[in-house]
Amino acid sequence: MDFFNIPLFDDDFFKLASIFLMNLFFLTLIIRWLYYSSSGRKDYLFTFYMISIIVFFLCFTLKKYKVDIGIALGLFAIFGIIRYRTESIPIKEMTYLFVVIGVSLMNSFVNKKMSYLEIIFANSAIVFAIIIIEKVWHLKHEITKKINYEKIENIKPENYNFLISDLENRTGLVINKAIIEDVDFLKDSATVTIFYNNQVVKKLK
Repeated sequence: MDFFNIPLFDDDFFKLASIFLMNLFFLTLIIRWLYYSSSGRKDYLFTFYMISIIVFFLCFTLKKYKVDIGIALGLFAIFGIIRYRTESIPIKEMTYLFVVIGVSLMNSFVNKKMSYLEIIFANSAIVFAIIIIEKVWHLKHEITKKINYEKIENIKPENYNFLISDLENRTGLVINKAIIEDVDFLKDSATVTIFYNNQVVKKLK
């Protein structure tokens, strides 16, 4: 049955639904279980889910209708143009973004040349690699942040431990090191760059 020369249903619907559910399952493992449990950041969850879902449906459509390769490349170039210019994305979040886009691309292009067992193995291998890195090796990504610091007496080399202690109490972070960038003696303040791991947070008393 057609509606304005567009079929209301075809057999590809079941293929689309089954692959999408499988893709969503592995995305949830990567985004909600692995990424969120290691970083604790909710601000990228929406971005990761929506970009991966849109990429999946876009690629599935391009594959189904065999869109010209030039048009396809043009569509994907949009992602390079958009780029999130309003905020610098940390390298770890950028890596996870690449992972979820890659997983959605891989799943959307499943065809008769690739079995379900093969695609499940590929997805599982990616999840397993992330588990090893995040849960077994416990690799932590070091983050830097600039702080305007007003206790000018603590910037002296002999007061370095007092500086670290004061910054940890104020920020709630476990700080690896701190570097004095600029000093303004007129305002009795200094710009301090702190280095800390994104997974280590000090519990405030």
